[in-house]
Amino acid sequence: MAGPQVGEAPRWCAGCGWYAYGGAPGCAACARLVDALSADAWAECVRRWGAEGDEAGLAGMIADEPDRHVWRVVDAALDRLGCPGCGGPLGRGPVGCAPCDRAHGYRYAAVETDRPGVPPGNEHAVRVNVSVVRRPGTASAGELLVRRLTLPFLLVGLLPSTGQAQRLGALVRGAPSARREETARRAVEELFGRG
Repeated sequence: MAGPQVGEAPRWCAGCGWYAYGGAPGCAACARLVDALSADAWAECVRRWGAEGDEAGLAGMIADEPDRHVWRVVDAALDRLGCPGCGGPLGRGPVGCAPCDRAHGYRYAAVETDRPGVPPGNEHAVRVNVSVVRRPGTASAGELLVRRLTLPFLLVGLLPSTGQAQRLGALVRGAPSARREETARRAVEELFGRG
């Protein structure tokens, strides 16, 4: 499985000036790291199924039965299928593209299992944050900001309580737009003990 290991310290991204993964979708380096979370799982799936010559067929099968596969593989399968509505990767198109909206909803039927050593619900939080970062039009600017800034910490196995996450969201929503990112960064670092 790609990404940082549970218990590691989040790494810094020189490209965006935040922790790696947390600058996506705007930071190209972080966006590539986020995409690799599913792409690496896909490569293993292709090897396991012996589908090197028929990735499109495998992607179609997985997209048709998302509840039988882990979410990272389902996300990667959708990336490999073209959307008949917008022409982009299926499930990542603009909100309002019916095939993408449908595929985006179906992706949540996929299997999610917490990694060893993380609090219950960590993998769900990773999955939701990755989904929002990869299809940013599904969230408000404030929610996207919180989800992308917290992703590096979720990936190393941390998880805020529901109350902490709600307070963080309220703080960001209440911050003046000119100071929203600075406020969010400081609050996230304090929340995860990095400030």
